[in-house]
Amino acid sequence: MIARLTGILAEAEPTEIIVDVQGVGYSVSVPLSTFDKLPPVGQQVTIHTHFHLREDCMQLFGFATKEERALFRMLMDNVQGVGPKVALNVLSCVSLDSFVTSVANGDVKALSRINGVGKRTAERMVVELKDKIDAIGKGVIGSAVAASGNAASKPGLLQEAADAIAALESLGYKRDAAEKAVRTAAEKEETASTEQLLRKALAILNS
Repeated sequence: MIARLTGILAEAEPTEIIVDVQGVGYSVSVPLSTFDKLPPVGQQVTIHTHFHLREDCMQLFGFATKEERALFRMLMDNVQGVGPKVALNVLSCVSLDSFVTSVANGDVKALSRINGVGKRTAERMVVELKDKIDAIGKGVIGSAVAASGNAASKPGLLQEAADAIAALESLGYKRDAAEKAVRTAAEKEETASTEQLLRKALAILNS
């Protein structure tokens, strides 16, 4: 899987960019939140990517931050009816902080104003993501949940924590137990790799 690209920004449009990596041009679909953070064409850029594979196509989606990518994946993995197009629209239409605040407050009306998101989808977002954003994102996808004071809510641990939880699930641990162990493992960490969080979480689960 392609998880990150670092190269020269060869072309940039509001919804698609081309990153030249040692002579190979990668076409990457991006949300407006990422487009706004891009350097000028011709300069070096690093993009966090998600490789999406379907029977009829392969597509790369790119994000300026790991937090944007984490939310993109969270939307597709947990909310019925949300695919790449709608997930990109979310990131294009609202900031991460605004989205998390709306989910945390159950603000279906605000979520329904996002292009491609109707009332029913907005309701599913609130139901499916409210606990997950708090538990997996640790509140750093946006500052609203960060106020919870959970020490695992540091932006540097967002993707690592999510990856550690996924790894624990693949080992047969229940999600609730995995999330609790990773939260505990990350409490006093400013930065930590997925492997470090995983090892600490396993020690907690096996103690």
